Amino acid sequence: MPGPRPVVLSGPSGAGKSTLMKRLMKDHEGVFGFSVSHTTRNPRPGEEDGKDYHFSTREIVQKGIDNGEFIESAEFSGNLYGTSKAAIEDVQAKNLICILDVDIQGVKRIKETDLNPIYISIQPPSMEILEKRLRDRQTETEESLQKRLEAARMDMELSKEPGVFDIVIVNDDLERAYEELKDILNDEIQKVQEAKS
Repeated sequence: MPGPRPVVLSGPSGAGKSTLMKRLMKDHEGVFGFSVSHTTRNPRPGEEDGKDYHFSTREIVQKGIDNGEFIESAEFSGNLYGTSKAAIEDVQAKNLICILDVDIQGVKRIKETDLNPIYISIQPPSMEILEKRLRDRQTETEESLQKRLEAARMDMELSKEPGVFDIVIVNDDLERAYEELKDILNDEIQKVQEAKS
């Protein structure tokens, strides 16, 4: 029996991906594994190396990308981000559903691989609400905030393209969004739980 299908979660910064993901992992302990991405940006307060990201240098990440060790990578606000094949294999080796949190370019790159994940887009109800959420975080300069909003506009447009995602969840109500997310993942969750019993 093949392992559970990985899950690609995508959506703009501030759409609520992290909140939904953390809840999913808390409610289904021992079912999901998070593919830890590499980044060259500095850690934010409270972030841990190896747990939130593999914080690395540009040279190391670029070398990995050049050597084909990454399933997807992108540059954002002058920093490199990427998902290594090893990070996904680590999760799959434990018979867990691997969650990949990637941007829309990452989604397109993964579609060119043989990974065969479930593609889920988490979208904000509107640009106005997204902007408020990002401002309330108080982690961005005005310039980086504008860059994030511009990326979000593109992301929201591209998420509407037919065939890109298996499902698009609009996160206007966290409970409802969470139920939708659980519903689409139900079959894979059961596979993991059955394999454990």
